[in-house]
Amino acid sequence: MVGYILPIVLVVVVIALIALGLTAVLLVHRDLDRRIRQASSEASRIRLEAENRQKELILEAKDEALRIKASIEYENRERRQDIQQSTRALQKKEEALDRSREQVERKERALQSKEKDLDTAREDLQALKAKQIEELQRVSHLDVESAKAILLQSIEDEVREIASRRVRDIEAEAREEAERRARDIIVTSIQRYAAEQAMESTVSVVALPNEEMKARIIGREGRNIRALENATGVDLIIDDTPEAVTLSGLDPVRREIARVALLKLVQDGRIHPARIEELVGKARHEVDQIVRDEGEKAAIEAGVTGLHPEIIKTLGRLHYRTSYGQNVLRHSIEVAHLASMLASEVGADVNVSRRGGLLHDIGKAVDHEVEGPHADIGAELCRRFGVNAKVVHCVQVHHNRELMETVEAMLVEAADAISAARPGARGDMLASYTKRLEALEQIATSFPGVERAFAIQAGREVRIIVKPDDIDDVASVRLTRDVVKKIEDTLEYPGQIKVMVIRETRVVDYAK
Repeated sequence: MVGYILPIVLVVVVIALIALGLTAVLLVHRDLDRRIRQASSEASRIRLEAENRQKELILEAKDEALRIKASIEYENRERRQDIQQSTRALQKKEEALDRSREQVERKERALQSKEKDLDTAREDLQALKAKQIEELQRVSHLDVESAKAILLQSIEDEVREIASRRVRDIEAEAREEAERRARDIIVTSIQRYAAEQAMESTVSVVALPNEEMKARIIGREGRNIRALENATGVDLIIDDTPEAVTLSGLDPVRREIARVALLKLVQDGRIHPARIEELVGKARHEVDQIVRDEGEKAAIEAGVTGLHPEIIKTLGRLHYRTSYGQNVLRHSIEVAHLASMLASEVGADVNVSRRGGLLHDIGKAVDHEVEGPHADIGAELCRRFGVNAKVVHCVQVHHNRELMETVEAMLVEAADAISAARPGARGDMLASYTKRLEALEQIATSFPGVERAFAIQAGREVRIIVKPDDIDDVASVRLTRDVVKKIEDTLEYPGQIKVMVIRETRVVDYAK
């Protein structure tokens, strides 16, 4: 029984499973049908919306096309109007150009007619001019070139005369203005500098306490005086002058050493060769110290610094040098001040002018030892010890022996003349001074062809005016040498004398 039940159960189970499967299939099929119907309905809806949207887009496209078409038609109308206006304007311009062209053609025809008339008139004028020239040549007996030359020469002479008058007027005005300005500057500089009127002079006479001292100075067989002269290089002149001994020598420093040594000997009383050598050595040391001190004081007083010690020492030697009674060192300081003031007035280099003024006569300190003018000697001395080239130039040309190349050199020369010529600067005796000037002028006027002669610059320059018809340029050079030689042979003078010959031709006419 049991064996029959199991197969039946299995069949029932299988049938149940099949029924369940068929039920599930039916349910799934029903669900699929529902989804299909929903999808079909959705597709229909979407298709309907798409058709509606398509219709809307078509309508919008038509509207846009209509709007664009209207805009294009409006622009075309505007352009057609602009083109029509431009066309009308061009037509008006063409009409105006045509009218202008007609006017130009009429003017050209008129000008051509006038040119023909002018050509005819020109030919007539040329023919008339040729006839006139032939007639002028026949009357004046001159060809065209000769007549031109005469006319040009006449015009040139007239222009030169006018130019000469104008040049003379300008020169006169410039000369008056320059003289006025120069006087103002010089007077201002002199007023700004107050110098001593009385200058020291070198002492060359030693006073003795009694006449017996002369014999002691001479010594036995003259050994004392020979020892003193050999030690100092100075000549002792013992003459009839009571209680005085004269010292003679070219070197003022040696003369000062001899004076100091002689005073020490007289005070000491022991006069013999050994004592003389000892006291001369001491005197030389004292004078050397004084020379250095005076040089330093002069540089400080003049406001000049940075000078070489040898320049300072040589400058101090001028303390014992005089020129026409004027102390050369004081003169140099004065020239330094005047030159710097002049430079400040005219806008030149004040430092160069001051140094040039202080050192301009430094050659006089050694001119008895070296041949040549003191200006050249001083310039070489300054150049050797590294003085500025501009200052050296001021020293070398301050007596116009060479061409002055700088304003400072001219100012130093002017300051030197001012210092030497101002009242009271030089203590030369009036009689000897006048006599020397007269002698210079007499020597100059003693030569034939000389019209006048003037001694200037305190006798340091002679200007000779000659007759231009008697003395030519070559003879002027020869006359200068002859006058110089006669002055050197006949006169005694300190320093140097400049001789200048002036040969001048003047032409004067008057407008009536």
